[in-house]
Amino acid sequence: MSNTLEIYDVTLRDGAQGPRVKFSANDQLRVVQELDRFGIKYIEGGQPGSNPKAAELFEQARDLDLKNAKMAAFGSTRYAQSTVEDDANIKALLSAGTEVVTIFAKSSPTQVTDVLRISLEENLTIVDESVRYLIDQGRRVFVDGEHFFDGYAEDAEYALAVMEASADAGAEVLILCDTNGGRMPWEIDASTRAVRERIPNTQLGIHTHNDAGCGVANTMAAVQAGAVQIQGTINGYGERTGNANLCTIIPNVQLKMGYSVVGDDQLSSLTRLSHLVAELANMAIRDSAPYVGSDAFTHKGGMHADAVRKYKSSYEHIPPETVGNNTHISVSEVSGRSSLLQKAAELGIELDRNAEETKQALRQVKELEQEGYEFEGADASLELLIRRATGTHRTFFLLHGYHVSVQRRGPDQDSASEATVKLELPDGTSMHTAAEGIGPVDALNVALRRALEQAYPELAEVHLEDYKVRILDSRAHTEAKTRVLIESADAESTWFTVGVSENIITASYEALVDSIEYKLLRTRGHE
Repeated sequence: MSNTLEIYDVTLRDGAQGPRVKFSANDQLRVVQELDRFGIKYIEGGQPGSNPKAAELFEQARDLDLKNAKMAAFGSTRYAQSTVEDDANIKALLSAGTEVVTIFAKSSPTQVTDVLRISLEENLTIVDESVRYLIDQGRRVFVDGEHFFDGYAEDAEYALAVMEASADAGAEVLILCDTNGGRMPWEIDASTRAVRERIPNTQLGIHTHNDAGCGVANTMAAVQAGAVQIQGTINGYGERTGNANLCTIIPNVQLKMGYSVVGDDQLSSLTRLSHLVAELANMAIRDSAPYVGSDAFTHKGGMHADAVRKYKSSYEHIPPETVGNNTHISVSEVSGRSSLLQKAAELGIELDRNAEETKQALRQVKELEQEGYEFEGADASLELLIRRATGTHRTFFLLHGYHVSVQRRGPDQDSASEATVKLELPDGTSMHTAAEGIGPVDALNVALRRALEQAYPELAEVHLEDYKVRILDSRAHTEAKTRVLIESADAESTWFTVGVSENIITASYEALVDSIEYKLLRTRGHE
């Protein structure tokens, strides 16, 4: 048995059908290039017979200089009412101009009789004719056994017959599909072994969905049972609850099962690939995503952080750098000095374990988190806190006051927000500015920048990426504390700051000031 597995990516077809996933035409080409660079063997571009965007992708992809991947067109066997030569879907597959064509064939008796409304025998004929014709036209043909595992549970002999007909007609790979995503790993294992025994000379593939939360486990079970081609999507995008997640499967089969999938350098770019595809799809990465999530190697508990500092594999199942991720120490109310020391080192600050300022910084973290602050997702605010506690913070301005007002000018008019800010620069210059904004926080942000940008022109590079508000105790009603988390960015990096108050404007101001001070700290240094 070969120790090499082939990855067949369906992000641009199955993945693009997932809720809220959106790729532009240019995005699709970028995804193809990135998947090729990563070492993916096959990239399914979509269904040219039913999707004009897919047809356009195949046309544009012909001009790409792909080093590792082959494009694959996807469609169905011929329709029952058509001859294979005149079938519109078959013609569209051929027009895509790809070397590889993947067609899906019904392998569940119920799907054949109740959906296609043809006899079981006629379905076998359609499969045979479709495969043979595409091969005669010079194509390599892969066959997706749609609903295979459900079909096997319903009528194992017929499901196997469909796969056997595909192999006899010349299909290069038989892909077993858990189309509804409801099968369990032991079912996948037994069914895949049955196909392997019945059709020993044709390669098997596996295509699973995650409706029962077993997409990754089912894929690994099929590999253990003899499948050599893995179909899935980056970040598990796909219809309903998604497809099997290649960002989990690839490191699992390579690092845990010993199969060769991609090179070590390519594997170390997995986190980057995951985040880039998410950005192109206009989706957020789950922080808790295995291997590639920001929390995949994050340690919050004091004892855990101390153990990881001494011996990383204590609480890390692989070196995070293997997949392009990093160890992250989260400082919180359950942290000890070891967590703070390691987090400070991560931020470029050297602390003495027994120094009073270290103890003071830790006390402040715990006191502030008691008040509702959370520094796990606000590294910039945490760094500023540590520098203030250790006397290495630089003062860039002093606030003397601010005022924010919201006015509704008429029943049919939008509300107008205005903010005034009075502050003093280190050279003694007083600044008193006013600004309007879309809302009170926007007005405050504009007023602050207007007061500071003449002295600190680099602030013009900063923009707010995201603004999140959380009510900490809704039972307190309008007196409840509010936590504001702001994501800021410039051309080089992104950072997060936090503020907490019973007054949402005050909380927002704290987070805004931290965001500005962090930018200035990076560009102008600390004392």
